[in-house]
Amino acid sequence: MEQIKYLIVALFMASGIISSAQDKSKNPYGLVYIDAITENLKGQVNIHPVTYKLNGNDIAANVYTPADYDKTKIYPTLIIAHPNGGVKEQTAGLYAQRLAEAGFITIAADASYQGASGGLPRHTDKPQFRTEDIHGMVDYIANYAGVDTDRLAALGICGGGGYTMKAAQSDKRLRAVATLSMFNSGEVRRNGFQNSQIGTIEQRLKQASEARAQEASGGEIKYSGVASISDEEIAKTTTDLYREGFEYYYRSHAHPNSTFLYTTSSLMDLMTWDATDGIELIDQPLLMIAGSKADTKYMTDEAFSKAKNAGNKELFVLEGATHIETYWKKEYVSQAVNKLVEFYGKNLK
Repeated sequence: MEQIKYLIVALFMASGIISSAQDKSKNPYGLVYIDAITENLKGQVNIHPVTYKLNGNDIAANVYTPADYDKTKIYPTLIIAHPNGGVKEQTAGLYAQRLAEAGFITIAADASYQGASGGLPRHTDKPQFRTEDIHGMVDYIANYAGVDTDRLAALGICGGGGYTMKAAQSDKRLRAVATLSMFNSGEVRRNGFQNSQIGTIEQRLKQASEARAQEASGGEIKYSGVASISDEEIAKTTTDLYREGFEYYYRSHAHPNSTFLYTTSSLMDLMTWDATDGIELIDQPLLMIAGSKADTKYMTDEAFSKAKNAGNKELFVLEGATHIETYWKKEYVSQAVNKLVEFYGKNLK
């Protein structure tokens, strides 16, 4: 009966009668990816919602434990940083679950000021906070039962990839570092996507400064980004990243805590930051994964070439994949997970 039900739902989804997000909205853990955990069963991967404090904020996270998890044993462990605008229930959760199926303890947490985590103003998106979130995940999971701190590593997805590379420069508790579809938030907020806004840098910094002044005086908080979007606007979007991103975040994998908004004042910090500044401090093994058709691949290529001191450095290209397709498309997720398992297995000993 369950197989028949799944086929009927799949047909409705394919015909547009219901969206995948609607189908998954009743998941008890809020997960919005296909084949997500719906209940914890003995002998299978389990999910454990947890909260912890980081710099006065409550952080909401999900810990995934492998099948037949035994608190008295030790396991290699991964922290997973979500994309810009994303939350732990989307692609970060998908990779956390798949890697737990491969025998890792994994943790995916909502960034401070975002998702279900605390912090005001909401949707503050400052690089120093996102980097600190990664250090905080390490703090928490290092004390979780069964974690082998000698086999602790990281995976950063999209913007989380840039922040993970920054965190790994100083956090040598991370024994290996991997990124998927890495997005250098500072470079893009400063120069525009594909360097399309270089001529307006000073103008946008002035707007960010004015937004901060307004906040400081108790005025209304200004936001940048996209709050909602129509099907027509999505269809007219010319770049794969943003067109497919709008479809992913607002249609197929929508989550109520996920948003493209961020405080305009955050740009004061974002535009003066870069994921590759100090990248020579990364001496851990490094794996960077990107789709061959990703219009963001230039950021992975730039960072990879600059990471001159990384050990066992690898660039793995998913042939035919765009940036967003690496988040959910089964064939690309499977290839990426297999490569990640190989990489961590080789470098976490």
